[in-house]
Amino acid sequence: MVFKNERSFAKNLDRNDPLKSFRSKFLLPKGIYFTGNSLGLQPKNTKSFVISELEDWAKLGVEGHVHAKRPWLYYHKFAKKSLARLVGATPGEVVAMNQLTVNLHLMLVTFYKPSGGRFKIITEAGAFSSDQYAFESHIRLHGMHPDAALVEVAPRAGEYALRTEDIVKTIKHNADQLALVVFGGVQYYTGQFFDIAAITKAAHDAGAFAGFDLAHAIGNVPLSLNDHDVDFAVWCGYKYLNSGPGGIAGAFVHEKHFGNKALPRLSGWWGYHEADRFKMKKGFVPMQGVDAWQLSNFPVLSGAAHLASLEIFEKAAMPKLRKKSEMLTGYAEFLLKLIDPEEKYFKIITPADRGCQLSILMRSNGHPVFKKLSAAGIIADWREPDVIRIAPVPLYNTFEEVWKFGEIFKKSL
Repeated sequence: MVFKNERSFAKNLDRNDPLKSFRSKFLLPKGIYFTGNSLGLQPKNTKSFVISELEDWAKLGVEGHVHAKRPWLYYHKFAKKSLARLVGATPGEVVAMNQLTVNLHLMLVTFYKPSGGRFKIITEAGAFSSDQYAFESHIRLHGMHPDAALVEVAPRAGEYALRTEDIVKTIKHNADQLALVVFGGVQYYTGQFFDIAAITKAAHDAGAFAGFDLAHAIGNVPLSLNDHDVDFAVWCGYKYLNSGPGGIAGAFVHEKHFGNKALPRLSGWWGYHEADRFKMKKGFVPMQGVDAWQLSNFPVLSGAAHLASLEIFEKAAMPKLRKKSEMLTGYAEFLLKLIDPEEKYFKIITPADRGCQLSILMRSNGHPVFKKLSAAGIIADWREPDVIRIAPVPLYNTFEEVWKFGEIFKKSL
């Protein structure tokens, strides 16, 4: 498509947008909200979902575990089909549970097993801090130092995105000592969408497991975890999944691992064989599938907000969301490059393979520009030391908002 720097052009794109009705399903704050990559907006149906559980709690008390509209004993099951579609998995491979970092720790217990000279973890340089801290702690728990066991792949000099060939080369170079490869699905700082299939294949060819942190990927980009043979993945629910601040997270384990009784696991009572869970017997008997990694009973109020948002995703469908996402960021990139074609004042460091995010590296005066944007009603995101992130989300952002941002950004410079 040939873009135009005209408000009428942007409004015409909005009129012809097949997803335009979904914006009305969200509660919109004052201003232009471009931080869905940090916290998604509240769906209007969230209140009714949560109130329904509050009413059942009031009327039924403990009996709500069995007699609520959505019985609480089985609440983790209600999101499975939607989550499976979002990550490209079978329902038995996905479960909503815990928080992202808790789930990552659980997966590292299972899939990081240094032995026989294989002890290294490969990840991207500048991974989100929760990932870094999890890797460090597990390496130290195994009696090693992160400097020796953690290999971080950095972009080439003068570049900001990672080349897949460099990731694969690093995996091959460390193959004899490699235990695990873990990358983000979408890199939080740059917005780069990693080649999950290529990274997973390289890890497996080297004899290692492959896992992904999908915090910035789920609900944002198309995923095919089962087909790509990914061993495990974790995610949060409060960014693109719009499930509320600190909302329920999730995990994926590939079905090929379900019959492997040798895999270590931290066990909890909610992962115990469901039919016998309340017999309180000694000796852990796992549920079938990823459900066996559950620890505690499900947080129903948080889960209700999760279901409210997933209902919207079921109606929107990821192929349409992806198409609009690419157009929104493409239009934003077009407008920004018109402002500073020689990149004297800023540079877009997000590559073409991306989610619905653009990271704008400011050459100078980044904080003052960001403050002006905020004062003008642009709700964007500042990342140290010098990046402004914007995330036009296809479910609720518009092309006219992107056009307005371009005009305000130009004045803020």
